[in-house]
Amino acid sequence: MQLNFKEIVTATMILFAVIDIIGSVPIIIQLRQKNGHIRSGLATIVALVLMVVFLFIGKSMLSLIGIGVSDFAIAGSLVIFFIALEMILGIQLYKEDESPSTASVVPLAFPLIAGAGTLTTLLSLRAEYQVINILVAIVINIGLVYLVLKTTRHIERFLGTGGINVLRKVFGIILLAIAVKLFRTNLGV
Repeated sequence: MQLNFKEIVTATMILFAVIDIIGSVPIIIQLRQKNGHIRSGLATIVALVLMVVFLFIGKSMLSLIGIGVSDFAIAGSLVIFFIALEMILGIQLYKEDESPSTASVVPLAFPLIAGAGTLTTLLSLRAEYQVINILVAIVINIGLVYLVLKTTRHIERFLGTGGINVLRKVFGIILLAIAVKLFRTNLGV
């Protein structure tokens, strides 16, 4: 295992686009309004644990049920594709469950931060990059997530609704390209 700056940067950017914490600011604001205080530290720790655990045992879990990483990556590329469509078109394909009394773990840590798209992306990244570089990318993203959760109100004022919408569209296009690349790579085309 060797640290590779290019892999770290690429994996960090991919995870940042998939997690889309900036694009989730409106959702986070809504959760704060409904549930009051959100425990940013708890949410980020739970998301970190979920991502790291899935990075290490996700492949074994898949093997146990007879699914290869490439199969999962292709399925994941489709999930990422639909997430990108939601971001670009401003539609909602996935309906969230009702918010529980505490939003710090569900739905914030899971599925908003460490959701299906993120977990799928982790396995897809594992097929292409070294684990140590993915771990560094996870830690960087968790740090960014924590920072955003702590400064949501400031970000909202700074970017405004229009700025957040523009960022969502840009990250949506990046995700769309990532989905196509993952599909092509794992299909062998």
